[in-house]
Amino acid sequence: MPLEPSSVPPPPSSARPGHRLLVVDDDPAIVTLLERALGHRHTVSIARDGKSAIERAERPPHPDLIILDVMMPHLDGFEVAQRLRMSPSCARIPIIFLTARDAALDQMKGQSLGAHSYIAKPFRLADLLQHVERALSAAPPPPSQR
Repeated sequence: MPLEPSSVPPPPSSARPGHRLLVVDDDPAIVTLLERALGHRHTVSIARDGKSAIERAERPPHPDLIILDVMMPHLDGFEVAQRLRMSPSCARIPIIFLTARDAALDQMKGQSLGAHSYIAKPFRLADLLQHVERALSAAPPPPSQR
């Protein structure tokens, strides 16, 4: 990964403006990196497996965006996305897959599940941040800004 977690500013301890993001990954280094990189602008929640991801996404307040790994314990990211797409409260939440599975068939599967983006690991943090901002700008504004 080109950017070390220590070079990303830590999130402030106070409440954050912006959107609610759900990061779903079982790799602590990825979770820490994304929490630090995104936490200064958005509220970031973490799930470390597919089952927890579904529980958190379906519980209000719902996330505005989900960053989802594919290879995880209990349920893989594809199954999580498929189940979320069937949930009335979560069906329209943008999903960015962030995964080591970079085969063309995996990317097509992610797209068929309605993924906004499919990003292979290792990844450039700046690229991921651009995808996050694009997905959020295409989504409805958070409730606090409606």
